[in-house]
Amino acid sequence: MIHWGICSTGKIAETFAAALRSVEDAVCTCVSSRTLKKAQDFADRHGFQRAYGSLEEMLCDPELDVVYIASPMACHYEHAKAVLNAGKHVLCEKSVTLNVQELSELLELAGEKQLFFMEAMWMKCRPVFLKAMEWIESGRIGDVQMLKADFCNSVDYDEEDRLFRPELGGGCLLDLAVYPFTLAEAVFGGKPETISTQVRMGKSGVDFDMAAILQYKSGFAAITAGFDIPCGNNAVIVGSKGRIDIGNWFFCSCDAALFDENNRPLEQFHQDNLCNGYEYEIMEVNRCLTEGASESGLVPHRGTVNVMEMMDACRKQWGFRFPQEM
Repeated sequence: MIHWGICSTGKIAETFAAALRSVEDAVCTCVSSRTLKKAQDFADRHGFQRAYGSLEEMLCDPELDVVYIASPMACHYEHAKAVLNAGKHVLCEKSVTLNVQELSELLELAGEKQLFFMEAMWMKCRPVFLKAMEWIESGRIGDVQMLKADFCNSVDYDEEDRLFRPELGGGCLLDLAVYPFTLAEAVFGGKPETISTQVRMGKSGVDFDMAAILQYKSGFAAITAGFDIPCGNNAVIVGSKGRIDIGNWFFCSCDAALFDENNRPLEQFHQDNLCNGYEYEIMEVNRCLTEGASESGLVPHRGTVNVMEMMDACRKQWGFRFPQEM
């Protein structure tokens, strides 16, 4: 059995905890928040054995194996570093850090401590994503030539919301665009040769909407993300022999379709979630820890670094730095 702790008790932690309860070899051991009351309320709702009023207290729990970090992005580096220094394994919510420098330091520390570290990129552990990659790797669509992927999520402006606060790592790039960037990195097998971007900065000083063209040797990826522009939120992967469509909200879709070069349907894939979709990344972490692996084959360190370097490149073009980077 793998004993889990959760750092922070926000919305994403609620979703993750529900999935955690559904995984047979996962134990809901402990949770920490900024106050003991918040942690205890969360523990009572989700069946965690113990609650702590700080991450530091939770890291002293002798049963704890791995910590899921669900705090705002600007806190990920600090919290993940504390977890690793305490000798615990890490699953850190996306985007894993603010920049590649922070990520590199965490990966180096995890290596020194011989601890498991993984970005919580749940999309890459889900059956639909794995099926699409199977179709690509087996040559069903030939050579990949183009990817189109959007993720736009209508969010009412609230100056207190972490999404709009630069000091908390706000902006659509790290919160939304990380999914299509991750898909592009996986589909094309690495970083592009060039990145061209456009951005609309909002009144709070973070990126509200963005678009990017990633140019690879074999083709290109077109990406759109934003808080207030309507998109289909689907993904289309086009190759020399066909294409793959992944349905609305592609990163959490349960459906994918395979077509030949003449637009004739070849295969449909559908698999319902066992819980809410987050269970697959939990199962992957448990498998890795049971086998003594330091990283996941589904969410490898190199891929996470590549995506962070791409997003760093976007912000460099925009001249946008978070306050912590000044």
